[in-house]
Amino acid sequence: MTGSATIEQNPGFIEVGNANETRRIAVRARAGGSPGLFWLGGFKSDMQGTKALALDAWAETQNRACVRFDYSGHGESGGDFVDGTIGRWLEESVAVFEDFCDGPQVVIGSSMGGWMALLLAREVAARPAPRASLAGLVLIAPAPDFTEELMWKDFSPKIRQEIETKGIWLRPSEYGDPYPITRNLIEEGRKHLLLGSAIEVGCPVRILQGAQDPDVPWRHAFALVHRLPADDVVLTMIQDGDHRLSRPQDIARIIAAVAEMG
Repeated sequence: MTGSATIEQNPGFIEVGNANETRRIAVRARAGGSPGLFWLGGFKSDMQGTKALALDAWAETQNRACVRFDYSGHGESGGDFVDGTIGRWLEESVAVFEDFCDGPQVVIGSSMGGWMALLLAREVAARPAPRASLAGLVLIAPAPDFTEELMWKDFSPKIRQEIETKGIWLRPSEYGDPYPITRNLIEEGRKHLLLGSAIEVGCPVRILQGAQDPDVPWRHAFALVHRLPADDVVLTMIQDGDHRLSRPQDIARIIAAVAEMG
């Protein structure tokens, strides 16, 4: 997929998976210079959100490449949300990165996308001579290990029992309809936990965290910082910031962090 892409244009699609099961993943890729921008959205969000569109618009003004996509079960991609796992969404993230990105990239991950960005960095580092590399990570209210640390460990015994016996629990959400938390999401997520050991990403990291975030507590960002290398990692605490960090002043901070990467 080449040429500029905007919200009015239809996305391109790639198939991700294997012979037994494939997912149709929607991608919007803007052509331009490097470092390119690669957007990784959050749990139950999509590439048409405020932050993703603002970054794409900024990339256009800077003649920078920008790639956005929707995980399966999200936005314009195929598949059902209830079937989603961290491993599936990571597979899709890697596939889009490899197919649409060239040269150095600034990877911007929001909430669950922060976890995806860290996992993607590990995947890229393990590949010989990848087509695209990491110029830096910008993590917005990053939520590594959230299925375990922010969900399972916080769930009441009653909720845990419902998940274990029924395989699913509908979690109320202040952002809309309740959404399903499945036993598969929790159990598969344990294969991808990062906070138990050092996290080597091989590039600069900028973290923006709202102190008033009800979904990803600021202490979670501190736990992540302690697992990252000491050099070139900056945590910005936004005292009046919430989880979304989508206000104009928040967007300006995010763009400034991206611009700092080159």
